[in-house]
Amino acid sequence: MDSLKIYGGTALTGEIAISGAKNAALPLLACGLMVGTETLRLGNVPDLADTRLMLALLGHLGVEAKKDGDDLLLSGAATSLVAPYDLVSQMRASILVMGPLLARYGEARVSLPGGCAIGTRPVDLHIRAMQKMGAIVELADGYVQARAPKGLTGAKILFPIVSVGATENAMMAACLARGQTQLVNAAREPEIIDLADCLNIMGAKISGAGSDVITIEGVDSLHSGHHSVVPDRVEAGSYAIAAAMTGGHLRLTQMRPHHLESLFEAMRQAGVSVDIGENTAEIRADGRYQAVDIETQPHPGFPTDLQAQFMAMMCLAEGRSKISETIFENRFMHVPELMRMGADITTDGRVAMVTGKPSLLSAQVMATDLRASVCLVLAGLATKGETTVSRIYHLDRGYADLEAKLGACGARLERVSGA
Repeated sequence: MDSLKIYGGTALTGEIAISGAKNAALPLLACGLMVGTETLRLGNVPDLADTRLMLALLGHLGVEAKKDGDDLLLSGAATSLVAPYDLVSQMRASILVMGPLLARYGEARVSLPGGCAIGTRPVDLHIRAMQKMGAIVELADGYVQARAPKGLTGAKILFPIVSVGATENAMMAACLARGQTQLVNAAREPEIIDLADCLNIMGAKISGAGSDVITIEGVDSLHSGHHSVVPDRVEAGSYAIAAAMTGGHLRLTQMRPHHLESLFEAMRQAGVSVDIGENTAEIRADGRYQAVDIETQPHPGFPTDLQAQFMAMMCLAEGRSKISETIFENRFMHVPELMRMGADITTDGRVAMVTGKPSLLSAQVMATDLRASVCLVLAGLATKGETTVSRIYHLDRGYADLEAKLGACGARLERVSGA
């Protein structure tokens, strides 16, 4: 497996253009199943391991994808209604093909995502939403078998907890259901708004996206459309934190600053300078900042996908910070690796107490998941000496051209190919 050598201690300076959002691109790609012989044209699709995997899954199902300049064109009727284990097991977001297949073709057989026990992460909410719309759902041999031979029917769906994926799956399915569907306690993330915008361009009738109640009036079919993927707020936030940790000055472009209000507020409380424009953010820091408490929450609260990066920042803050993780029960796997670099962190359940130190130590560390991997890269950039992050295939899932973008701003990074 590849690893990344980081020669840290250099302040990052320069400009970084933010790529399209992975978490928005994946459901948008799944919409390609709903246009049939017409064409969905998507711009700003990031070139990532996860988007390539979703395209491989769509290709297996019969959707043709081809490049046209900077755009990606999706078309073709499904020739298979089975999303197999060997593809779905590599990425949880593959479950997002269930709603489009069920709505358009009346049937879907989708492998349960790898490592998933129903109820641990809310795949069960996807299933309940389809059942509410009249689907017959069975679990057998590790697959979700869903059938709606007479089509789906609009319903009121109350989510017991906020789930981005379940909201997306239900929204796509409801577009082709008979009558009105109302999603209550729906996710409010920018990626939800982006999906609704794209579906509306394709002829759907969705209102309320961005609030906790989304209403969908079913239509008979969807048609061609052209949509550009929203910029990646998590990528932008990660680079903003990198500027703060290295005492640098970065200008982030092609982004939407209002999607990161909770992060930028926390950074300002820490004493970091954050100046925002319409589509830009400028981060200035001298390497000294104060500890700040955060608690992850569904949007517009502090994003769970930036918790690990912010914790790395707090490892070098003046004072003690409390970091509470309310979204996922197992999202402190980066803590032992940060401690290998000398961080002072204690955890109690979903709460971590971080006592800042003047510096960290270079070390060999291992990435355990996507956001943990980038948090270790940030720690390495802020640490003098050579830090090696192994298992960086996680990074390739969510950060397009990370080495080139950081390298252009003064970072010294070297990818080392493994066996």
